[in-house]
Amino acid sequence: MALVLLPVLFLLTAATGWAAASASAWWLIAAVPLALLLLVGVYDLLQRRHSILRNFPVLGHARFLLEDIRPELQQYFIERNYDGRPFDRDTRTVIYERAKGIHGEQAFGTERDVAEIGYEYVVHSTAPLETGTKVPRVRIGGPDCTQPYDMALLNVSAMSFGALSANALRALNAGAAAGGFAHDTGEGGLTRYHLAGGGDLIWEIGSGYFGTRTKNGDFDPEIFRDKAAHPQVKCVSLKLSQGAKPGIGGVLPAAKVTREIAEARGVPQGEKCVSPPAHQVFHTPRELVRFIAGMRELSGGKPTGFKLCVGSRRELLAVCKAMLAEQVTPDFIVVDGSEGGTGAAPLEFEDHVGMPLTEGLITVHNALVGTGLRDRIKIGASGKVSTGIDLVKRISQGADYTNAARAMMMAVGCIQAQMCHTNKCPVGVATQDPRRARALDVADKSVRVRRFQQATVAQAQQIIAAMGLAGPHELTPAMLHRRIDHTTVRSYAELYDWLEPGELLVDAPADWAADWAAADPDRFSPLIRTTRGATV
Repeated sequence: MALVLLPVLFLLTAATGWAAASASAWWLIAAVPLALLLLVGVYDLLQRRHSILRNFPVLGHARFLLEDIRPELQQYFIERNYDGRPFDRDTRTVIYERAKGIHGEQAFGTERDVAEIGYEYVVHSTAPLETGTKVPRVRIGGPDCTQPYDMALLNVSAMSFGALSANALRALNAGAAAGGFAHDTGEGGLTRYHLAGGGDLIWEIGSGYFGTRTKNGDFDPEIFRDKAAHPQVKCVSLKLSQGAKPGIGGVLPAAKVTREIAEARGVPQGEKCVSPPAHQVFHTPRELVRFIAGMRELSGGKPTGFKLCVGSRRELLAVCKAMLAEQVTPDFIVVDGSEGGTGAAPLEFEDHVGMPLTEGLITVHNALVGTGLRDRIKIGASGKVSTGIDLVKRISQGADYTNAARAMMMAVGCIQAQMCHTNKCPVGVATQDPRRARALDVADKSVRVRRFQQATVAQAQQIIAAMGLAGPHELTPAMLHRRIDHTTVRSYAELYDWLEPGELLVDAPADWAADWAAADPDRFSPLIRTTRGATV
């Protein structure tokens, strides 16, 4: 756009200026405004703070004009043109303001309908505490881990090179390095852009084994061993499924498979890159936990775990039985909610497949508690995590830490244009077009990523202190309340059954008994019910 608009403005300014000098001074009426627009365009092109102005000089100011005129008008366009399930206006405002370092208070009271069914809130204390100055960390590493890692409460969730531009990844990693939190690579491989900022990395391996695959597309242990030894790689994660598209592999549209990405992934250039729906290296729960143990050994004892969007509870319990039988546990499990975002997925999968984060998180937490494994395995939560209250809620529901993808993208400049799959992201975040990606200034956006993460964790700490608690480790389900109907409010301790440590091993409660009895560590077998409710 800059390559077209600015030359046109220059030619028009020169032509009207010549006409004013040689024909009539009335041409100044056109020449002066055109000259001013040209100066604005040049400034937009040279400045580094706003990516949209670098890609769309002059025209990009229309977006900021909408913001200044009235927030509700901006909301109207966002809801119609961007995300079908967007962050609400308050959440977007919080993300952008924290990333920019703007004070977060606002005038008047809540815009939430507190009588709305589903409204949630935490219980504060009459004797609140001062907010602690020490930032909490979570030690990741079970009994078989020799290089434990202290995880932040909020980290960058999995986003691959290909899904995001090189500059976006460089900004995220530099922000993670400056803020002391972790950056998940996504399944697209461990690339030089993930390493560019010096930040801590969680290397994710998907079913395509990109970056550590043989020519036949199988897992290559030698390549894995070499790359996992990199000092920036702090943890290794095996992706079983993704929240926005569980049951199918990751997708990178053909338009985004450049030569560089094709080389990094080991796939043909210019062809749609689809990960297989299932892994080749294991076919049973027992083989899965053995493979996890093998990855940990190959990585030199670094924390190793897996990520999944929960589907069948029976399959999850089968994995727990395999852990008990093999005496092997992952160091962490990341639960990805079905409400998580993605740049490319079928609509039906986004809306109707997989457990939402709340149910999935509580299910995994209960399964590990009930099998006596919870103290060996940390749980991460991802799926529309964006604010301090999100951190508090997810930890209350059973998580130890959280990951954010969409919020981190917004901190780095994403405006939710929903053009990720077209390679035409207007702000250079989710594109492989070098002309669009260059608009994203790494130095500026890395500062915004750091600010957002630190401000969000600080807000979570403040909420926890307001609840009269010394830290996130004291949060419980009883402290999070939900409106069930217009006259009924229940805490999460009342809404869900919470298993006692080792309860499944002794006497499984009625609601869990059938799944526990049928769970087989030697095969994945989802629970199927007939129309009459019989289990088969």
